[in-house]
Amino acid sequence: MRLLEGKNIIVTGASRGIGNGIANKLAEQGANIAFTYLSSELEAKKLESNIKDKGVKCIGYKSDASDFDSANKLISSVLEDFGSIDVLINNAGITRDNLILRMKEDDWNNVIKINLNSVFNLTKSVLGFMLKNRSGSIINISSVVGLKGNAGQSNYAASKSGIIGFSKSIALEVGSRNIRCNVVAPGFIETEMTDSLSDKYVDEWKQKIPLKRLGTTNDIANTVLFLSSDLSSYITGQVIPVCGGMLT
Repeated sequence: MRLLEGKNIIVTGASRGIGNGIANKLAEQGANIAFTYLSSELEAKKLESNIKDKGVKCIGYKSDASDFDSANKLISSVLEDFGSIDVLINNAGITRDNLILRMKEDDWNNVIKINLNSVFNLTKSVLGFMLKNRSGSIINISSVVGLKGNAGQSNYAASKSGIIGFSKSIALEVGSRNIRCNVVAPGFIETEMTDSLSDKYVDEWKQKIPLKRLGTTNDIANTVLFLSSDLSSYITGQVIPVCGGMLT
């Protein structure tokens, strides 16, 4: 039997990158997938088709998780379409990198809104159901940058650090109702975004990583799979770096 057989799971920002890898991995293990996208409609349709081919239910929703009303509407739609929600994976996020003296106010506000506010919005909304059901797992995607900082990414680091503090607080608030909340902190992961980087830059980063390679979306998805399944039923309030040893 597959690890997630029959579970209903939401993955935000899943049309590409890490979210795409997570959605596919969980579907392979039997989960029904509700995912969100904002602008990548073609990629979203492709993902929906690919996941349905795995023999599970899948619906993509065009939704802005950073908008409170949209987040509430999404949860209501998923409950209507799927009947229940077992796992919420808050993955949606952006970067707007710059040194603090050059950073525009909008670049700060947009990163905080999309990366951090979206986690609050969806968590608050889904907990209404999970508390009644006395069961659930919430997995928030942070970053090693949220643990160690990075020059030129003060907005991103602040948002990802905020996710960690938020998640630990939620774990304390709802643990007695059998609801878990954990964090996955990816390191340098191969995605569409890293494809544009020079080989020299990538090689320099590899030398800083004890495992001497970049991570893959599959590395992140496997960790999320563990936290989504009953194998992690006694784990909550934790941050799991998936970074090849970067933080060692």
